[in-house]
Amino acid sequence: MAKQEKTAYEVKLTANALQNIDEITGYIAFVNHQFLNAAKVGDAIFAAIERIGNTPFAYKECPEMPTKSKMYRQAVCSSWLIIYKISGMKIIVLGIIHKSRKPSKIRSLKKQDK
Repeated sequence: MAKQEKTAYEVKLTANALQNIDEITGYIAFVNHQFLNAAKVGDAIFAAIERIGNTPFAYKECPEMPTKSKMYRQAVCSSWLIIYKISGMKIIVLGIIHKSRKPSKIRSLKKQDK
């Protein structure tokens, strides 16, 4: 029997998303003085992004950015939301923000798409 290949989407992180990860891990490491925890959080975020690349439709639509095609979605990783867009066979990670942020902050990530 032939083994069926798993189709993974191409994942692109915007500059904003990379900056968000840097800010999150930097805050945990240098402000909270929890260097090991910062590394664990960073690893968890990148693992979640990898899962998104494998199964992007497994996560719910981002309620702050509704569309007919449901292209904007969000995945939860610990206390953070990973906001991304599905465009064909490409996933664009727009940003990573804390769950307690205002909805307007989430909507502003739409500008990162351009």
